[in-house]
Amino acid sequence: MAQRERLHLRTSRTQRNTDLVKLGTTVGAAYASTAARKLFATAERRVELDRERELRTAEAVAERLGNMKGALMKLGQMASYVDEGLPAPLREALAQLQSNAPPMSAELAAEVIERDLGAPPDRLFVEWDPAPIAAASIGQVHKAVVVDPDTGVERAVAVKVQYPGVGDAVAADLRNADLLGLLLQQGFSGLNPDEMVAEIKERLTEELDYRLEARNQQAFAQFYRGHPFIHVPEVLPSFSSAHVITSELVTGSDWQQMSSWPQEQKDLIGESLFRFVFRSLYRLHAFNGDPHPGNYLFHGDGRVTFLDFGLVKHFSEADMRTFVGMVKAAAYDNDQVQFRRIVEAAGMLKPGCPSPDDEVGEYFSQFYESVRNDRVVTWSSEYASRIVRHTFDRTSPIAQYATVPRAFVFIQRINLGLYALLGELQATGNYRRMAEELWPFVAGPPSTPLALAEQSWLASAPLRANVQW
Repeated sequence: MAQRERLHLRTSRTQRNTDLVKLGTTVGAAYASTAARKLFATAERRVELDRERELRTAEAVAERLGNMKGALMKLGQMASYVDEGLPAPLREALAQLQSNAPPMSAELAAEVIERDLGAPPDRLFVEWDPAPIAAASIGQVHKAVVVDPDTGVERAVAVKVQYPGVGDAVAADLRNADLLGLLLQQGFSGLNPDEMVAEIKERLTEELDYRLEARNQQAFAQFYRGHPFIHVPEVLPSFSSAHVITSELVTGSDWQQMSSWPQEQKDLIGESLFRFVFRSLYRLHAFNGDPHPGNYLFHGDGRVTFLDFGLVKHFSEADMRTFVGMVKAAAYDNDQVQFRRIVEAAGMLKPGCPSPDDEVGEYFSQFYESVRNDRVVTWSSEYASRIVRHTFDRTSPIAQYATVPRAFVFIQRINLGLYALLGELQATGNYRRMAEELWPFVAGPPSTPLALAEQSWLASAPLRANVQW
């Protein structure tokens, strides 16, 4: 019974706002206490006190968000890997949320499986491990063995089980749009977050439906089947439901383990991440909108397994024409007049901005900096953070006319998240040539060994582009 009480999710708006008030009180008390003690401290001791206060604050934020789960924890995950402006201890504590969260009990996981799939896990599966191998914002993952209904062969699988009540918890978070907007504005003063909040609410609501996630994952798995360095685990539909997803079990190194690998291996990983994001965008008109380190497994020589397809964003033909037109005008043709015409039509820049075309182009061009010139670049964490600060800096005269339409919310998130990961890898390569391979208006020749390795796969990839969502 103690386990069940420990797992109880605070789901009402009042309850979860109370948690946030407690968090704010804890953080405020830490600052007040530190300020009082610094009055009589030496210079060295003041530095120590600030460090201790940052650590106490970091631990409080990570623990509170980790136990709350749901939308607020998801926002904590976003902040942990994107914004280098956060104090280092706080960023490190939030980083724990990328792949770790307090797990639910084995009994609760078994109840979810029995309710959704009609039998307890010890009857449904040949083998079942009650201890989770991963826990995240809305669910946790267990290992199991099943008899594949199509082949009759036993196979190891990963079973993702949604936390009971997490849907109510997320709904409580998302009903409070003002709170979500406030959290965004805390990091980026002056931002009008209405459309961003609306898009985040819709995507996080979709993430609760594991049936939708299973369809998304299987569509990506179908498209990338046979790819030499991009792998998406296949879904087993007969063992999946609204709150359970069963897919092939994949083993590999996680982000932390990979971080000690030689730089040449990290360069290959950076290339694979880049190719996956933009191949998916230009060929499938979709991408996985949750690029954080807990969503990858690494196998060496650039081979990456991509996990968690709960936040997939699909784009219309009109959206794609806008995205392609923007990158072509900004990074390929260097046509500032055309670029401005496109961003105004897309709603990113309100008509009437008095700044000349070249200044408008320069304002938006930071996203294209790494691919504008034919040269070798090394990504840095500072570059990703600079784009974040620049994007949400409302002191620029152009920024007073700039907006973030809904179609661009997750495009920006995938870009910022990808750039942050590449910066952490310090990945090096000629990303302009890689981009030219992927841009549909260029379709350039292979420029790297990984590109050469996928040529035979690419020959049949157009057939897969007709996948039904």
